[in-house]
Amino acid sequence: MLTTGKTLEQSKDLVYSLNAEPFHRRHAQTVAAVMGWYAEALGHGEEKDFWTQVGLLHDVDFERWPEEHCVKAKELLAQAGYTPELIHAVACHGYGLTGVEDAPELEMEKVLFATDELTGLIGAAALMRPSKSTKDMELKSLKKKYKDKKFAAGCSREVIAQGAERLGWELDKLLDMTLQAMAATEDAVEAALADGAGC
Repeated sequence: MLTTGKTLEQSKDLVYSLNAEPFHRRHAQTVAAVMGWYAEALGHGEEKDFWTQVGLLHDVDFERWPEEHCVKAKELLAQAGYTPELIHAVACHGYGLTGVEDAPELEMEKVLFATDELTGLIGAAALMRPSKSTKDMELKSLKKKYKDKKFAAGCSREVIAQGAERLGWELDKLLDMTLQAMAATEDAVEAALADGAGC
């Protein structure tokens, strides 16, 4: 059984203490919720708390130490008393990107690697819709945005495609499931951001 060494509330407090920007807090809460959804969808419901906390903490160092992203996170999380398995899970989403040598091994780690950039792209696509929501977004609409390299150019299609490959999934499956995850958890994310509570 994977353990974090901390409660979800303690993880939220750590993320918020190091990330003041609303964008970074929203991204943390979104990825946490998406990871929790995936834990249940892929049959790892008993590890939902672990998946959620990994999602919440994955960019813990990004606002203050962008040049040391994922490397600094290992140091911060070790100091805070997190377990080695959580530290590895957080760090490995930067594999091949930030000098991190920890490769994604577990299914959970591969899901984080695959969905991190994708949640940003889906979120940007949602903002273009009249509803500003993922709930009424269709896969074909998302695929159109994905193929337009100028749209949300900062969200790496290469990393997303590589993530799908690591999972052994078709790209459409990754896009569809992550869109489902964001639609299903959208209200919970908004509530968490509104009252400052954890996911």
